[in-house]
Amino acid sequence: MNILHVNASDIIGGAARAAYRIHRSLVEHGSALQLKSQMRVISQVSDDPSVIGGPPAGQSALWRRLQPRLAQQARRGFRTGNPTMHSIAWPATGLGSELQARHRQGQIDLLHLHWLGDSTLSIEEIGRLPMPLVWTLHDQWAFCGAEHYTSPPLPGERASSDERFAAGYSPASRPGHESGPDLNRRTWLRKRRAWRRPSRAPIHIICPSTWLAHCARRSDLMADWPITVIPNPIDLIVWSPCDQAQARALLGLPPDRPLVLFGAVGGTADPRKGADLLLEALRRLCTQVAGTPLEPLELVVFGQSRPLQPPALGFPIHYTGRIADDISLRLLYAAADVMVVPSRQEAFGQTASEAHACGTPVVAFATGGLVDIVDDRITGALADPFDPLSLAAAIRWVLEDPQLRLQLGTAARQRAERLWDPARVAGLYGEAYQESLGRPSHVSA
Repeated sequence: MNILHVNASDIIGGAARAAYRIHRSLVEHGSALQLKSQMRVISQVSDDPSVIGGPPAGQSALWRRLQPRLAQQARRGFRTGNPTMHSIAWPATGLGSELQARHRQGQIDLLHLHWLGDSTLSIEEIGRLPMPLVWTLHDQWAFCGAEHYTSPPLPGERASSDERFAAGYSPASRPGHESGPDLNRRTWLRKRRAWRRPSRAPIHIICPSTWLAHCARRSDLMADWPITVIPNPIDLIVWSPCDQAQARALLGLPPDRPLVLFGAVGGTADPRKGADLLLEALRRLCTQVAGTPLEPLELVVFGQSRPLQPPALGFPIHYTGRIADDISLRLLYAAADVMVVPSRQEAFGQTASEAHACGTPVVAFATGGLVDIVDDRITGALADPFDPLSLAAAIRWVLEDPQLRLQLGTAARQRAERLWDPARVAGLYGEAYQESLGRPSHVSA
């Protein structure tokens, strides 16, 4: 069976890294399942020969310049208080025609979609694809409007109250923080017209977490589609424990201080990642641990360089900047005593799974995909969403007892081996592919 994965990029960004890991798990373990995997991306960074990069075949240089300008024009006047990325996936890029040609030539038996954005496939191109489709969701965009995540939870909320994806994007459901053209409703209506025609079978949806699958099943667009939960894989050789003292020495971090690690693309800039909640928790923790062995606590932040005005927490903050290689990131996980992932919304939580694979306990809020990663009080701790005081208590619980921390780290590694082993995940995808091929094939318009 020839599988072609489609993603905007191969290794730039969390979704791209997850999609690439799924592809590589099939490259390395798919032969036993009679699967051959390739990946088609617009922006290729790796030199992996199984990845096909570049603009769509036949796309002119003129259209390459014009397409994003037309997309920008279509957004004119739209205003929203939701800080997440918005993608309208219009107009057509031309990749749909290339994929149809590959299918006619026998190069594709099944197409596996991932994170697409505006530059990969338009909504209408997806609707015209004739081959069986599997789609791994890396955020909420596929069943939402243009937004990749619903509005983040407001203060005092345990989850987002933005439920337009469940209500069908009626005009009455539009939130007060939006104005101008209802871009999300327009985008959602285009998805419904393109993807729910009687002539085509539903797309088989794969979600990396129980939370994301629950959202998809409650959505008006995908409620009756096949939805399967398959976690993202992780290379257990690349991501494995190493000596903490050596890791700190190599990174220039203090050898004898409790270290709390936080990281995300953009560091503290993305409100969805909850850096503000972590900083408030650490301010509270700083007061609580005064005069205890945890008083010399320090914070390490990756994904961001030192700002001109770092927050005043009462203890040092080490900024590592953007980490471009897995070895440096593995050393950071090993150097830390605890990894904190205080996200308000997270489809899976890849930094948490990476930390676990490296034998590092994780503290997070009991929300989103992180509930599937952290086994509360076994591999780390889950705090009440989105309570900085509860988060501070969870961090302190992990740090106070060195022996407990070692036990949590050992259990974290064992959990990674049990759940996210690439061979296991490849087998689960093989089952999903067989199920998809067993249903009636898609019919193009």
